[in-house]
Amino acid sequence: MSVERHIAGMLRQIARQQDIVEIAPQGSTLKAAALAHAAEQYGYTYGTAYRTGFKNSLVQVRMYRDPRPDARVREAATITTHPQAGNGGTVPGLEQGSLKPLPEAVGDVAVLKDLVTFDVMALYVADRTQKVLGYLACAVLTVLLLIDRSPVEAVASGGAVALLFTVAFKVGTIRRGKIAQRLTDAGFLAVRDEQGAQRFLRPGQQLPGHTNPFAA
Repeated sequence: MSVERHIAGMLRQIARQQDIVEIAPQGSTLKAAALAHAAEQYGYTYGTAYRTGFKNSLVQVRMYRDPRPDARVREAATITTHPQAGNGGTVPGLEQGSLKPLPEAVGDVAVLKDLVTFDVMALYVADRTQKVLGYLACAVLTVLLLIDRSPVEAVASGGAVALLFTVAFKVGTIRRGKIAQRLTDAGFLAVRDEQGAQRFLRPGQQLPGHTNPFAA
């Protein structure tokens, strides 16, 4: 899908004043963050991000309509400044015809990219149950290899797979920890959602309700 179609699709949702806007560009988390930044200029705020599509190839970002008065002021100013957005005109915070952020928006997009990446990486950061299942699979593999290989080869192969699991778990945890630190340094607050997953919110923001990200 072209950049123009991505932008137009997002702006059609915004024009209907939907409580929830879904963004799912093909490509990197940076593109998703750039679109999320544009949506924020229309009075929306970041909610969550997750993988979807074939083999989890798409990053989907969920934006919530911000009910606060300053969000409506921001929305009105954006509509006035960018009247042709979605019809070939300029889009707030983005280079025309591109999902590349303008210099003044680079910092805000970088923060949104961290939020998106942190949430998306939850899929790859294993909890205790996932680790147990992973290492159990390694043990089963070792037993199966014992059928037609020597004990040394079977144990070596199973151990190699277990090592890969360990490295993958560790790298994911370390990377997510660095992102969490950057978000904390940027003034975001760490909270736990209903499923116990860690999330980051701006000061004064609460976890999203059904349609209202500021609802208790």
